[in-house]
Amino acid sequence: MEATSLAAKSTTPLMQKIRDYSQFLKIRLASLVVFSSGIGYAIAAGAAFDWVQFLWLLLGGFLIVGASNGINQIIEKDSDQLMSRTANRPVATGRMPVWEAALLALIAGITGVIIIGITTNKLSAALGLMSLLSYAFVYTPLKKVSPFAVFVGAFPGALPILIGYAAFNGHLNLEAGLLFLVQFIWQFPHFWAIAWILHDDYGKAGFKLLPNAGEPGKKNAFQILWYTATLIPVSLAPVFYGYAGYWAAAVCLLASLVFLWQAWRLYGSLDKADARRLMFGSFIYLPIVQLIYLIDKI
Repeated sequence: MEATSLAAKSTTPLMQKIRDYSQFLKIRLASLVVFSSGIGYAIAAGAAFDWVQFLWLLLGGFLIVGASNGINQIIEKDSDQLMSRTANRPVATGRMPVWEAALLALIAGITGVIIIGITTNKLSAALGLMSLLSYAFVYTPLKKVSPFAVFVGAFPGALPILIGYAAFNGHLNLEAGLLFLVQFIWQFPHFWAIAWILHDDYGKAGFKLLPNAGEPGKKNAFQILWYTATLIPVSLAPVFYGYAGYWAAAVCLLASLVFLWQAWRLYGSLDKADARRLMFGSFIYLPIVQLIYLIDKI
């Protein structure tokens, strides 16, 4: 009790506000998402890499993702109160009033789009705006309606790598499309593993994220297995079209097989522990594959 009291006293109003803003914008998650934008930019730029433009892109992307996360928390304020993992969010608890949250999200979103538009190009800024709007106002409300929300959410979830690719030269090509496809397909086993783990918590808020009647079971495990297996040819497609070499092929194949093995374990056990392993595996898989595409080009 004494230690808790001391910890509470050591949290000043300013520190609490900083923590609330960090939680509202989901800084760690935003950093992971923006990572793929940086990879996309670096792959497109090659030897012509511009550090100043790159850093502006990351800042703008971070603000856009943060705004998307914030709007999500405003819309889902009442739902967040029902789930143990989200009950302590600043908007859900009332520590941050809705007007303040909306103002912060608005400023972050507009600033992020403007920064990318000024420092890179209009296409990249438009993709950023599309990502924000589709995530916040299409995917978010659809989560309570249908598991189709995961398919819809996979589009804004995969747009960051296109934003980064387009940021360098203002256009997209087949290589950009293949990079997008890898990140798009990856999101299905990634999101469904999370939905499997948090099924009971999501159920309290009425979220429908697992397909096939929305229950953890053999059918959903097979869906996860199938999409994970699809990553093998999809991740090798850049090699087939000449955008990556044999080293990239070897790493992508190995990473995809390990990821598939994790999905196979879940299919066999239907155990939450294996779903958790698959989730952590997904966090490792995508950066490895994207980094090897970049390293292979250097």
